[in-house]
Amino acid sequence: MKRTAIFVVALGLAATGARGGGSELPDPVGDADFVEVDPEQAELGRLLFWDPILSGNRNISCGTCHHPRFGTSDGLSLGMGEGGSGVGPDRIGEPANPPEERIPRNAPGLWNLGAHEFTVLFHDGRIEADPARPSGLRTPMGVEMEQGFSGVLSAQTMFPVLSDDEMAGHYSENEVSKAARMGRITGEGGAWAILSERVAAIPEYTDRFARVDPEIAAGRAIHFTDISDAIAAFMAHEWRADDSPFDRHLRKEAPLTGAAADGMALFYGEAACITCHSGPFQTDHGFHAMGVPQFGPGKRAAFEDHAQDIGRMRVTGRAEDAYRFRTPSLRNVTMTAPYGHSGAYADLRSFLSDHGRGEAAAFDRSRAVLPRMEVEDWRALDDPAERAAIAAAAETFPPLDGTQMDAILAFLAALTDEGAAAGRLGIPDAVPSGLKVDK
Repeated sequence: MKRTAIFVVALGLAATGARGGGSELPDPVGDADFVEVDPEQAELGRLLFWDPILSGNRNISCGTCHHPRFGTSDGLSLGMGEGGSGVGPDRIGEPANPPEERIPRNAPGLWNLGAHEFTVLFHDGRIEADPARPSGLRTPMGVEMEQGFSGVLSAQTMFPVLSDDEMAGHYSENEVSKAARMGRITGEGGAWAILSERVAAIPEYTDRFARVDPEIAAGRAIHFTDISDAIAAFMAHEWRADDSPFDRHLRKEAPLTGAAADGMALFYGEAACITCHSGPFQTDHGFHAMGVPQFGPGKRAAFEDHAQDIGRMRVTGRAEDAYRFRTPSLRNVTMTAPYGHSGAYADLRSFLSDHGRGEAAAFDRSRAVLPRMEVEDWRALDDPAERAAIAAAAETFPPLDGTQMDAILAFLAALTDEGAAAGRLGIPDAVPSGLKVDK
């Protein structure tokens, strides 16, 4: 169903939403909407999140590409992982060992992922909760590798540490990248065991895990899932963001006024934004084709050579899912530029102007935030057939005029929890490995 058709239906619902005050507004969120977190486990996860010891070459951490300075993203359209140094737009390739290619998709923000309703992660939803499976998860990694994780937030850590361009390093550079490339992930000598043994060799980590887990205190070895569970606890605690002006409006503490209130009325009414951005975190957790221009290496399997990214279709195999990507939450969206699965837009206004129009041919390439690399970025954008396919799949909706755009942007700013920006625990001054922290 095209969004233009949905828009007509939404107009009938807007009548009750005077200045955003109708029943279509979500209920305010509270502690019951989030997982409970063990503070000591979260503190352990904080150290692991910022420790480069989990990368193959011990030179990049989770925090390098999910940095609070850039809204828990990296400020880049497409990131630079292994082989780079520095953070954000200032990140550059190491002359002696530069990156081989860009990360294929924009680094998503980490806000509110501890909320129970976040059961699908990544732009293509390749990891999702599935109560029908023994592991409770569905991933492309297989049942054996899905066992033991506390949930989807924990399990998502398996991907970057095994990716050569993100954290593992390139083949032959280190024991982690070698094991991952050979498909040895679990079991003795597998990539996860190598990383776990590194962590277990550091007394401070061993002591902290023993305080968190009685089995480890009794002598059980530290597993990769223990590491990932701790990182998940940290993320759930650190970047909970539910004290924005919009939250205070929902709690009837301080109503939105002016342009923000006008934008809220549009968002929940005439503009029909809630068709996709519904619920307390402004996401339906579904998948939609918005015609975002494609550039960079594309998302492909090993040894494939193409620059396209067909989004959700890579997971489901269904043609109707081509070029669909997960609806992002809009909490703290003003902090997380650039926007779109390829990070095509450096600012919200330009993204909203093109949103869903599928006009990739007219895309201004100077908008992309791409550190200099000796790679081919524009193959997909230079392919008329690929541009046409993206445009044909795109859902459409009526454009906003200038006044409406200003109001919507004011409302999106009202979704910002300024107090959550730096995180609850913050960046540690040092980590137990003694390696450099990307501050």
